[in-house]
This record gives sequence, structure tokens and C-alpha cells, in this order.
Amino acid sequence: MVILDTALAKRQSENNPVRVAMVGVGFMGRGIVLQIVNSVPGMEVVAIFNRTTEGAKRAYREAGIEEFEIVNNQADLEHRISKGKYSVVEDPFLLCKAENIDVIMEVTGAIEFSSRVVYEAIKAKKHVVIMGAELDGTVGAILKVYADKAGVVMTNADGDQPGVEMNLYRFVKSIGVKPVLCGNIKGLQDPYRNPTTQEGFAKKWGQNPSMVTSFADGSKISFEQAIVANATGMTIGKRGMFGPTLPSGTPLKEVKDKYPLDALISGPGIVDYVVGAEPGPGVFVLGTHDHPKQQHYLNLYKLGEGPLYLFYTPYHLCHLEAPLSAARAAIFNDAAITPLGAPQVEVVATAKINLKAGEKLDGIGCYMTYGQCETSDITSEQQLLPMGLAEGCVMTRDIPRDQVITYADVILPKDRFCDKLRQEQNEYFKVPV
Repeated sequence: MVILDTALAKRQSENNPVRVAMVGVGFMGRGIVLQIVNSVPGMEVVAIFNRTTEGAKRAYREAGIEEFEIVNNQADLEHRISKGKYSVVEDPFLLCKAENIDVIMEVTGAIEFSSRVVYEAIKAKKHVVIMGAELDGTVGAILKVYADKAGVVMTNADGDQPGVEMNLYRFVKSIGVKPVLCGNIKGLQDPYRNPTTQEGFAKKWGQNPSMVTSFADGSKISFEQAIVANATGMTIGKRGMFGPTLPSGTPLKEVKDKYPLDALISGPGIVDYVVGAEPGPGVFVLGTHDHPKQQHYLNLYKLGEGPLYLFYTPYHLCHLEAPLSAARAAIFNDAAITPLGAPQVEVVATAKINLKAGEKLDGIGCYMTYGQCETSDITSEQQLLPMGLAEGCVMTRDIPRDQVITYADVILPKDRFCDKLRQEQNEYFKVPV
């Protein structure tokens, strides 16, 4: 949204910046702080919570801010924000309650923790930007209901692939082309990758091995495409998506004939991905147009004779673009990507190894499970376990590798807030359980 630069410049000139608080400043969170402080006039990171205060201090210092204090009560936090001073908090819920914070950016990726923070932020009428698809793909629909009731925006982020896809989807619709596939471009897809196999890559880039594994094993892209489906009303062509693998460096234009045409045009359209195409790691949309004259123009503009027309963005610049989502929410009440209503696509937990009764499941991007997309109807009918709820569950029976896990196969941890939200989501949207 090019108008954001003008709107933010106005906020800067009026000394009325968009006040952002960060929850979680790991690798990506630190990048967002760096970007806002140095490159986004009209926006300030007024406070940070991190699991360790040292991590929060590091984020400020890497961005060039040396003057900040640790704050432990509401009054002091609000006073410091009103004076334009920076704060590190040890209680994230202080940020949710602070009246002079406009937007909470949630960047932890920890579903149980983040579900509580996002819920409380919305309850306190804060706009929320979620930098990660896992929470959104698990309980995003009910959190959106709460956000609508509170009159605030709950959105995933510009810059991450779902946000870039949604921006492209909106553009394609705006020129009269019907989107029939929203696609994600990957360089690798191997469901059996784990933190050990990905340790070298993670170390090279200073990232968390589990996070890197979630990219490689398909869990991350499943969550990303699920929230695109839930924001557009699209579905999937089959469990796990089609995900054609092309020779590395294959031009993206060759992707048009890699998906069954009927799956694209016979319903609401699908979300999917491709491995190996260039330019990556961007996103693409396939669309159709039923007007002969417009088909002629599209051919003139080098998009081909149809029936499918390819549109793409060749990059996604995660932390560089994420602040734009905070500005869109605070200034224009516009979401980059948010659920339309009832979930259309879920991410279901699948055994990465042979699982044994009595074992406790580890988290997303770890050793025991991977996530894959399934329709919400089938997830409900077969009582499949959402990937976002799998961590901490105890197996009640043996499950072979690559079999999806059901609720009957596990014992859920007690008293989790994310399970409560999931139950509310099922009840609100009348999902059979």
C-alpha cells in the first residue's frame, strides 16, 4: 500500500507515531525492531517483552537504542510511553493493557503462550499483528471473532508469504481476473527433516533449528497456505496439497500445467505450492478471465492465451515489510490477511517417525510430527488432531510413520488455553465434534 508512506509521514510530522509493542524478539523479532527504529518514520517500538530480558535489551541495542529501562508496573510503563521513552517489560500482559499502545506484534510462535497474549490484547482493544501462521492456522477464526467484536484488527503480516499472497490475490481480483490458485514457492520439501539435519543451516543464519525444520518438513508452508485458504475461502485439491517438484531453476511460467485444471476451476479455487521453480522464494496466483476481449488484452500483455494467467511476486521480505501491517491496522483498520469466517483448511498432525504409546509429542519443527493441510470438513469428520495442538500430547497407542493422528490417539495436556479457544471455535462455527 503506497499510501502508507504518506500516512506515516503525517503521523511523524504530528508527533503522533503508531506505537508498537513487541512480544518476542528472536531472530525475526529483532529484525522488525531494527526496521522500525531505523526505517519507518511515524512508528515507534515503545516496549518489548521477551522470554529473557537480555533478549529484549539486545533487540533495542542492535537497533541503536541504548536508553531503556525494565518496567514492572502499569503506571510506570504508561508514563514512560507518554514521555517517548523505551521500556522492557517482564510481564507481557502489561503491554496488552497499556492504553497508549496501538499495536501488539506477536512474534514468539509459541501457540499456548501467544493465544493468551493475543486474546488479552484483543480484549483490551489492541490491534494485533501475528508474525507467524501457526496460531492463526489453529485458532485464528475465533480470535478474529473476538477482534471484530472489539472493533480492532487481527492480522497476519505483510512480508511473510501469506501476506504477500493476499496482497497479490487482492490485486488480481481488482483487475477483474478470478484467482483460482494461490501458490507458494519452495526450494525444499522433505517431511522427515529434523533439528539435527537442519542444524548447520540454522547455525549459518543464526536461526532456531526447530524453526528452520518447520520450513523444510512442510509444516510451515501448510500453516501458511491454510491461513491463505481461510482468508480467501479457497480449499485444497487433496490432503497435503499437490506440491509439484520441478527441476531446480525451472521458470515459474511452467507451473501453469502442473495442477489438475478441474481442481482449480470447479470450486472456490485452491491453495498449493511448487518446489524448485524460479523466481523463489516468492508467491504466485493463477487466475482466469471469461471475457474474450480481455483475454485478447491479457495475451497482448504477454500473459498468454489462457485459460490460466500467471501473476507473481518474486520475493518476500519478512521483517522489512512486517511493520506495514501495523500501520495498515492502526491507520486504516485494514488487515493484510485475516480469516473470512469459518476455517476452510486445517493443518493436521502426522507422524514423522513410528510413534509409540506413552510417548509425549514434541513441537512443530521437531523430531516426531509434521503438519499437512486437510479440509476442515474431513478434519472434523475424522477427528484429526490439529498440528498446533499436538505439542505435549501423550500417545495412547502406536502410530506408524506418515499416518495422521486423531484425538482418540492422544491425551491432551490439562487446562491449556489454546484447547479452550479451539473448543469455542468449533462451537461458534458449529463444527461437529
